[in-house]
Formats: sequence, structure tokens, C-alpha cells
Amino acid sequence: MKKYIRNLTISEVSFPHERYVLFKLTDPVAPLPPMLPGQFVEIRVEGSPTTFLRRPISINYIDREANLLWLLIAMVGDGTRTLGTLKPGDQLNLLFPLGNGFSPMQRAGENVLLVGGGVGVAPLLEYGKVLKEQGANPIFLLGARTAGDLLLLDHFQSISTVYLTTEDGSMGEQGFVTQHSILRAQHFDRISCCGPKPMMMSVARYARLTSTPCEVSLENMMACGLGACLCCVEKTVKGNVCACTEGPVFNIDDLTWNL
Repeated sequence: MKKYIRNLTISEVSFPHERYVLFKLTDPVAPLPPMLPGQFVEIRVEGSPTTFLRRPISINYIDREANLLWLLIAMVGDGTRTLGTLKPGDQLNLLFPLGNGFSPMQRAGENVLLVGGGVGVAPLLEYGKVLKEQGANPIFLLGARTAGDLLLLDHFQSISTVYLTTEDGSMGEQGFVTQHSILRAQHFDRISCCGPKPMMMSVARYARLTSTPCEVSLENMMACGLGACLCCVEKTVKGNVCACTEGPVFNIDDLTWNL
């Protein structure tokens, strides 16, 4: 897929959580290029003296009608905190779209469980929308520490059914996503997952035990997004590969995780 370097204009800024910023970006002169669910962008950070490399951010949602690209960013370091100070009208320089995304619908009406935790929920919003448009049945299972940590919940609910877990029991079922009763009550044709690695490994174990095809979106450090810097290398059954070019989405059967 062709890659672009473009300056996109921030149309809207919101803060769904004190640690997260949501940008809605537009290109005022051209349509946004083709992008796939699960791909990501690399953002150049201006104005941060300690930030020298671009920051990889998952594609959260694409509004083709309004020509808007949504990016949900966790403000965890100098670079991303600097991004959180930007205002509508400011510009972001993006290298995109990068990587390989989630698998498209395999058959009409299939039940696809989309499991997310933390900022890992971000790519699942666009993926769920696309699956729904293709004729599949996406089901979201989202986990967080508390109810206040659940992100963009109303947007997920506008697409399909959402099941929730929180560690403190403040919303949904108490516990972790792999403890939710829906996993025992319903059959799924496929699972896609993004979030902290321990969570993804737990989901992968469940998938392996139930013989359910499963793919995960890795959150390895990705400095260049083009396979040049080698800091995102992941060990697979086919050898070491760059997660930014061969992933970030992988079938769990291709990974060397001890499940």
C-alpha cells in the first residue's frame, strides 16, 4: 500500500480521559488516502527538545464522509504530552499508512470477538466499523481498571454489542477480560486483540484452548515504521521480523509466545 507524508490539520481536540487526547485530523485540500484497520501512523513531534523520533499511533477511526482521521493518543512521555498541548488549527506531520492490519471478513455473518484494553482499544473501533459494513458481526470485549478508564465507550456501542470488565467492578463484570462470562456463553469464529502484552497472551491462551483463530496487534517500540531501525523486531516461527512492516497484527500461530 502506498505511503504518504502529509501535514494534516487538527479539526477537533478532546480529552476522553485525563491521560488521553483524541485528535480529529483532516486534509483541507485532498481526500485521505486508503487505510486499513490495524494500520498506524508515525507522527513528527515539534516543540519537544527531548523527542527526536516520530511517535507510532494506531489509526482509531476514519470518517470518509467528513474526511477525518481520528487518533487516540496516550500521553505517557515528553513527546506525547507535547502532542496533547496542540489546538484546533495546528498541523501534524504524518507518515502513513504503515504496517499490515487486521484480517478482513472471512464469511458473512461470522462472529468476531474484538478484545481491547487501555489504549489498545483504539484500532478496534475502525475494525469493528469495517467488519459491520462488510456483513460480519463484531462483538467488543473491553477491559479497564475502573469505569473511568473505559475509552470512547459510546462510539463502540454505536457500532455493535459491547461487553465490559473492570478490575474494581465499577462497570461491567469484575475481573479481567479473559474472565468475562461471554467467553463461556458464546461461540466466536475469530478473535482479534490489542492491548497490554499480558492481556493479549491471556486472550491467546483462551483462543488456543478453544481452537479459535486469533490475531493480536503488537505494541512493540516502533521508531521509524519502515523496518530500518530494527527496534521493533519480534521473534516468530519464521525468524526475527520487524513488527512495523510484517505486523503490527500477527496470527498467534506465527508468534513464539509460550501459551
